[in-house]
Amino acid sequence: MIRKKGFFRLILIALILNLHPHLLQAAELSVDEIVDKTNRVSYYQGKDGRARVLMSIKDSQERIRRRNFTILRSDEPPAVALKAKDDQYCADQKLYVYFNRPADVNKMVFMVLKHVDKDDDRWLYLPALDLVKRIAASDKRTSFVGSDFFYEDVSGRNISEDHHKLVETTKNYYVLKNTPKDPESVEFSYFKMWVHRKSFITVKTEYYDKQDKKYRIYEALKVDTIQGYPTVTKDRMRDLRTKSETAKEYSEVKYNIGLPDNIFTERYLRRAPMKYLR
Repeated sequence: MIRKKGFFRLILIALILNLHPHLLQAAELSVDEIVDKTNRVSYYQGKDGRARVLMSIKDSQERIRRRNFTILRSDEPPAVALKAKDDQYCADQKLYVYFNRPADVNKMVFMVLKHVDKDDDRWLYLPALDLVKRIAASDKRTSFVGSDFFYEDVSGRNISEDHHKLVETTKNYYVLKNTPKDPESVEFSYFKMWVHRKSFITVKTEYYDKQDKKYRIYEALKVDTIQGYPTVTKDRMRDLRTKSETAKEYSEVKYNIGLPDNIFTERYLRRAPMKYLR
């Protein structure tokens, strides 16, 4: 009788796990795997991609400034594979951001070569001065073209720069606490992320300062599935200190378009690859 009870108990557990597959996933995923899947969904879906972006910057008096730009992105083959799966890796990456509106930023370019094992290379081309400016690693957490997003928010923070801890698992979200390995290199003490358990979309991020006070909040406001990929198509960053906020709306998002490597070079800072930006 005892053996029969044990047998039926195992059957019951198996049925529960089949009815609730997220329970099995939660038991299997380590914090590193959650972080890597989240990083993949945020920055590495498809081999490359393009999107048009409307950025709206609203100050504390609710005055709004807008920026229009196009983002091109291309990935290198995976440099770090956790389980040899397509959605679990970090890789070097190239980003090209071309501004076309308003007139004062027309033809401005922000380009990033992201590296897994060293500091990223960043350039900003200012057409009014015909000047190519290198952005130092120490400047990556400064305002991106006067918005509430930082340069690092646009290109993505290297997951190796932080210690990651799973602090809570709810029905819908993994809650992660991320603490910088080099506290002196950043203005925050830590940040918390709410990651959707099914899609691995980061729906919210809260940043805390050295006094443990929350001062910045990122939110994903709209998510669509594009070519099979869950994609944030509207998001927002709020600065609780300045009472300002910046929203980005993404349109004409496309993946796997076959971008050539040579457009992500200094040569194309002054001569934009319009064939791929239209």
